[in-house]
Amino acid sequence: MSNLKLKRIVITGACGAVGSALVQNLIENDNTVIGLFDNNEEKLFWLSKKFANHRNYQKLRFQLGDLRDENRLIKAFYGADVIFHTAALKHVKLNELNPFEIVKTNVIGVQNVINAALENKVEKVIFASSDKAVNPTSSMGASKLLGERLFIAANSFTGEQKTSFCCVRFGNIINSSGSVIPIFRQQLSNAEPLTITDVGMTRFLITMDSAIDLLLFSEETMIGGEIFIASMGAANILDIAKALNNGEMPNYNTIGIQSGEKLYEELITESELRRAYNIASYVVVLPDLFEGSAVKNQKKFSEKYKKQLKSDYSLRSDRQLLSSKDVAKLVI
Repeated sequence: MSNLKLKRIVITGACGAVGSALVQNLIENDNTVIGLFDNNEEKLFWLSKKFANHRNYQKLRFQLGDLRDENRLIKAFYGADVIFHTAALKHVKLNELNPFEIVKTNVIGVQNVINAALENKVEKVIFASSDKAVNPTSSMGASKLLGERLFIAANSFTGEQKTSFCCVRFGNIINSSGSVIPIFRQQLSNAEPLTITDVGMTRFLITMDSAIDLLLFSEETMIGGEIFIASMGAANILDIAKALNNGEMPNYNTIGIQSGEKLYEELITESELRRAYNIASYVVVLPDLFEGSAVKNQKKFSEKYKKQLKSDYSLRSDRQLLSSKDVAKLVI
């Protein structure tokens, strides 16, 4: 359960895997009113049913709306103390086929969130990003990178008000919708060969609980302009397949890397490594010295972030592979 003591929180993408898990955590705090913002009417309805018997149900606000509508966001954020922005178009292949849509949601939508937060003088705004934002090869990854840049830049446009913006960067969240593990589970249950893109493919893995912990830690710790990253191990796609099949290699077909996909992922760029620090069990990347938030908060940064990340920190998923036993512990 979160220790957040706030009047009001709004979660965009509240019906998504991360958003709904965050609601599940925050609803346990008796002092918090939560706005659940999403554009999916049916899922929002079922989310209301899920929490209907919870003691804090009356503190939930179900807000139907779209990121593309700035005026709707301004109304939804009225009176909010914290915004967790988890809404996004995230499926790499679909977004490669529909790049104009991803711009409307993942770029213009992010700008709308920033504008609505500034309009309402929200105290803290946290953006859920992805390791696909690092050296992106897909439209989705590029949109997440631009989203990060917009959030960091937003700290320079706050004027005298106290609104702060930061980012968190996830790897692949285990069992999230559309991720490889639920797909493999379904194929195994149907006795179908697994569809493997490339036997050398590796991905950073994070549990949903760890993803929520990262979001909450960033809210508690942030000054403004940081990118928070969990320390994550990575897995080869075949080790994931074996773990889901009781340790035995299942039948599979190799279908080739799909449009926009990478063979390995990265957590931090080489340029970010020079301004990356350890805090608790996390890594935090500070904004570049030439960015407004870095200049404004330089003293606060130096007081809070003191342990610089080692220069030999591994940046790539293919260099941080977990053992088969550890992969099994994560995915089963």
